[in-house]
Amino acid sequence: MPAGLIFLDPPPPAAEIPSRFPSPFQPGAPVPLARRAADELQQRLRAGLPGVDLAALDAPGGGKMFGVLVVATPDGRIGSLSAFSGMLAGRWHVDGFAPPRFDPVARDRFWPAAEAELAALERRHRELVDGADAVARRAAVAELSARHEAALAALRARHRERKERRAAARARLASAADDDADASALHALAQESRGDAAERRRLDADHERERASATAALTELEAARAELEALRAARSRAFWQQILDGYAITSARGERRSLAALFAPDVPPGGAGDCAAPKLLGHAYQHRLRPLALAEFWWGAPPVTGGRLAGHYYPACRGKCGPILRFMLDGLDADPVPLFGAAAIPADEPRAVFEDPWLIVVDKPCGLLSVPGRHARLRDSVLVRLQARFPDATGPLVVHRLDLDTSGLLLAARDPDTHAALQRSFARREIDKRYVAWLDGAVASDAGVIELPLRVDLDDRPRQIYDPVHGKPAVTEWRVLERSGNQTKVALFPRTGRTHQLRLHAAHPLGLGAPIVGDRLYGRDGARLLLHAEALAFTHPRTGERIQLECPAPF
Repeated sequence: MPAGLIFLDPPPPAAEIPSRFPSPFQPGAPVPLARRAADELQQRLRAGLPGVDLAALDAPGGGKMFGVLVVATPDGRIGSLSAFSGMLAGRWHVDGFAPPRFDPVARDRFWPAAEAELAALERRHRELVDGADAVARRAAVAELSARHEAALAALRARHRERKERRAAARARLASAADDDADASALHALAQESRGDAAERRRLDADHERERASATAALTELEAARAELEALRAARSRAFWQQILDGYAITSARGERRSLAALFAPDVPPGGAGDCAAPKLLGHAYQHRLRPLALAEFWWGAPPVTGGRLAGHYYPACRGKCGPILRFMLDGLDADPVPLFGAAAIPADEPRAVFEDPWLIVVDKPCGLLSVPGRHARLRDSVLVRLQARFPDATGPLVVHRLDLDTSGLLLAARDPDTHAALQRSFARREIDKRYVAWLDGAVASDAGVIELPLRVDLDDRPRQIYDPVHGKPAVTEWRVLERSGNQTKVALFPRTGRTHQLRLHAAHPLGLGAPIVGDRLYGRDGARLLLHAEALAFTHPRTGERIQLECPAPF
């Protein structure tokens, strides 16, 4: 039996064993059998692992995903395997955990030297960018530019003074009667003007020669930097390809493919193949164990980007793990990947709250998309239903969007001009929206403002993450409405309209630190997301009337 396989004691009853392997992409709590194995792993983590320092997991941003896979041996015994994403305490191999899916011996043959080479290239790059010689060369060019600007400014001032003096002299000559004297004086003034122009040309030529000499050294430095960056990129790609070639990805049918082939024509993202789920499935297949159920949970401090809480279960990411797990599960009787937004919604939805010849406001139900999705089964949406309801309506109709899981007031226009006017009102922040939500946690303060820039998680769309460098500004005002046990009801006022803004601002430790109840992406899955757009106020673009609408939350 493989190292790390722990048999469940007492053995689970047959009724607890799933008839099909649950999809690793299904959010929410795992099946009881996987939950039991995960609880046992969490107990081991709380007690500490022999010889492994887990303190880094509790440092800011130091947590990581762990996973368990319940398996059946060829003789029918039930046990579990454990794994962690990436490295744990700086180690790929930890006793009791599934190993990585690459050959460590093969990687060790080239990676230490590769790391040293890349580190040397990085040091040389820093020297070319921030080294003493680079700083001195840039300073010399900056000093020369400043000196040239000062000299040119002084010359311009002298020439301006001379020009004014010549203009005054020409005015005096124009009023004099001696034409011969005038001609001689005017010629002298013209000669002085040409002399100024020649002086400016000489100064420009002198500056150009000095600048060419000074910038030549800097240009040489920049060329060396660009050449080094090209070399570093080429070597990084070559080493990354060697790393990719070292992974052994096997399906339930016993077929093998490289990581590169699984992501083709795209390049595999960093960390692909190192998540817990691929390690677990690969380890099970290698030892002829039949996978029964999988669970992955976050352990330790939340990531700085937000969206993960200790002890919460999360589905496999679709960016890094999607292509890998779909291949690895081929040949295993498994549930299909869930398709959110394909659930049946009553035909009379969404209900109209306000309607006139120019616009309509509806109460969007939870589970109905605002606009059609990319999948053929995701065409049903507010937009499609409004097009059927108002066949004479033209233009884009839907003015803004609500998440699939969010219910509440949604504004649509029945003609392009009204649509454009309302979108301008949104852009100028002239439309007021109020949401109500129940949060899974106690919020300490009573009101406040959250400002956390957001961007999409490229490895796990449609999740958003906090990114203070590349994120777009996102601002939410909030106030507490009610407290009940360990839950808090809040009013949320988005001042910007970023995707999942309210959900991530609620869940992130720098925001409210309490995910919205039922949030399958940033918290814990539930019957529904308890987030509802309950109030909308705007100036009607055709009548000028101030429209104020409310729609109480259904929770």
